[in-house]
Amino acid sequence: MTVEIGLVGAPSSGKSTFFKAITLKDVKIASYPFTTIEPNEGTAFVTAKCPHVELGVQCNPRNAPCIDGTRFIPIKVWDVAGLVSGAHEGRGRGNAFLEDVMKSRGLIHILDVSGRTNSDGETTEGFDPSETVKMLENELDYWMLEILNRELRSLKNIRVDYDTIIVAMEKRFSGLGIKKIDIEKAISQSSLDVSIPVSMWQDYDILDFISHLRRISKPMVIAANKIDVPGAEENLRRLKEKFDYEIIPCSAEIELALREASERGLIKYIPGASTFEVVGELNEKQKSAMKFIEEFLDKWKSTGVQNVLNTLVFGKLKMKVVYPVEDEVHFSDKKGNVLPDAFLLDENGTALDLAYTIHEDIGKKFIAAIDARTKRRVSADYVLKNGDIISIKTRK
Repeated sequence: MTVEIGLVGAPSSGKSTFFKAITLKDVKIASYPFTTIEPNEGTAFVTAKCPHVELGVQCNPRNAPCIDGTRFIPIKVWDVAGLVSGAHEGRGRGNAFLEDVMKSRGLIHILDVSGRTNSDGETTEGFDPSETVKMLENELDYWMLEILNRELRSLKNIRVDYDTIIVAMEKRFSGLGIKKIDIEKAISQSSLDVSIPVSMWQDYDILDFISHLRRISKPMVIAANKIDVPGAEENLRRLKEKFDYEIIPCSAEIELALREASERGLIKYIPGASTFEVVGELNEKQKSAMKFIEEFLDKWKSTGVQNVLNTLVFGKLKMKVVYPVEDEVHFSDKKGNVLPDAFLLDENGTALDLAYTIHEDIGKKFIAAIDARTKRRVSADYVLKNGDIISIKTRK
């Protein structure tokens, strides 16, 4: 199953540019609000060091490309229309697609850190981007609150115990991939007292619970976009003082320029790298642009875009990359392709989980697994480590 992440943000924050940069999929990009009308769906990649370098072999990737020792593992990305204040009440267009993006495992908030667009996507000067962060938090919380309130209305007039409340919440939020453990953790961290009747719950306590539930179940990284614009760095500093999110400075526009130039054969560029190499003929305008980009990379060491993806998937979601093979001696599939696939698994993913990830039938026929590095047999409940190369053994 492919990991899904969602892009959220106010209109004109650079969200469509960010989406196009990481997917190279054609989308509408314009300097006016609500460029995105329908939700966009695409494939992006997180990166990891490929084991073939360590093993001294040459890999033959199938589902995850490898460039100069960097493995690119696919993830699914949702991009929806920009959210504005009042979206949960129907203002703007973003609210219509929140169900799509909120099914994702985690969120990336594309934020215009330059302060040149306000929370409604309107052009301005000196705007405080922290107001947009608060706006987005509120809209997501109130949208989730309405989902919960539909369930609470039926519970207010009857006496229910803790287990009944948990089951009701789990049922209501299951469509968003929110689990029982998330709900219980949010209750324990919030001011909501579930020992009293639902009819006595206060609105601010319910909202406090929802806020905790959102942060627990949908970890978020802030992509401080347009960091190359004057004034953005000071805004970035203030944001880091106000919020405890992971806030990563980036420029989606520069990343898109690099990836498109690479696609056209003008430069050699590996996403996330701090440098690029000119390999084609550039005109004067392109030379000037590349000079500016070179200076940006000298200062920031990368565009930040790949770092945003990796931070969410590996840092916040705590996922790991595992390489399944059939032949543990040669690290290959039955056709001799070395390290053909790379899969993302949860932090506590086991050898049996990997088997089911490859194919349901392989999971059902699982007997054992072999750690290809050590050639040792491991059990179904063996918790995989990041970078493990595993051969699954099945009954005939």
